[in-house]
Amino acid sequence: MNKTYATYATEEAVKLLAIDSPTGYTKAAAVWVKEAFSALGYDAAITVKGGVLVTLSKGNKENKQNGLMLAAHADTLGGMVAEIKGNGRLRLTNLGGMKADNGETENVRVHTRNGRIIEGTLQLCNASVHVNGEYSSSPRNFNTTEVVLDEDVNSADDARALGIEVGDIVAFDPRTRVTDSGYIKSRFLDDKLSVGILLGLAKYIKDENISLDRPVYLHITVYEEVGHGCAGSVPTGITEAISVDMGCVGAGLGCTEKKVSICAKDSGGPYNYEVVGKLIDAAKTEGADYAVDVYPFYGSDVEASLSAGADIRHGLIGPGVYASHGYERSHVDGVWNTLKVLKGYLGV
Repeated sequence: MNKTYATYATEEAVKLLAIDSPTGYTKAAAVWVKEAFSALGYDAAITVKGGVLVTLSKGNKENKQNGLMLAAHADTLGGMVAEIKGNGRLRLTNLGGMKADNGETENVRVHTRNGRIIEGTLQLCNASVHVNGEYSSSPRNFNTTEVVLDEDVNSADDARALGIEVGDIVAFDPRTRVTDSGYIKSRFLDDKLSVGILLGLAKYIKDENISLDRPVYLHITVYEEVGHGCAGSVPTGITEAISVDMGCVGAGLGCTEKKVSICAKDSGGPYNYEVVGKLIDAAKTEGADYAVDVYPFYGSDVEASLSAGADIRHGLIGPGVYASHGYERSHVDGVWNTLKVLKGYLGV
């Protein structure tokens, strides 16, 4: 596999990053994902829950009960309108692990149920440094911040006249950039970058006319950020499932943005010993630059499958991503190394 597939994966991820899809508001992203895999010639269907299930291979008769599922997710962190304040500004509640102190001063888009998109900015309440003497010491949470709308709004009635109501989705600007040096910077690389990676894998298999012996499915879920993305729609015959999600980069870990991370354990416990071993073997066989790490604060889609009762062996890999759940950064080399491990694991 050459590096052009990593470039392709990155380009597709950038397209998906441009589609707002906080958890609970993922229909447009799911349609894009379905059409992207269908355009490559694969059978892709939107599940009742709203995710996308792609059939990469139906396998042969001998391996019908030895299926593999690769899971990534297209839902992201975000916010929801919890209150329209008397001054027309909005108090939010978070969707997933979105943090106000990280999203402060970020541009946002409020998606109303009448189809309008209203722009604004998340700001600290009383945000002017020249007025607020406690600006630096003020706590940042969703009770001390508010969305200031970019409209002539001075009351709750003014905001409602725009179509805004409690329960509306608030999406944060991803601010996606790909540098000449190969760094990928954006909110929500977790996990749209890995959706791009699965598209790159699918394109490679199609381009090379590769026939897979075992059933292989791709599941692009839409509720991962709230813990139950892959709790359903596990096809019959699946014995192994691997989350292709972000790899952690930080103090005490070996992964960098240019590597692929193989997770041995996260906050939900150890991953299947044999699957982790096979992922390491695949990395070595394909010459991938990898690290094996333990994530202290992390949970994955395949753990949701296990909690829902699926009888499967599970694993977790992904390109190294720095500043997770913030303004994240990865690198096209991390994408390439992740593709190499998936290629090696499939034996193609």
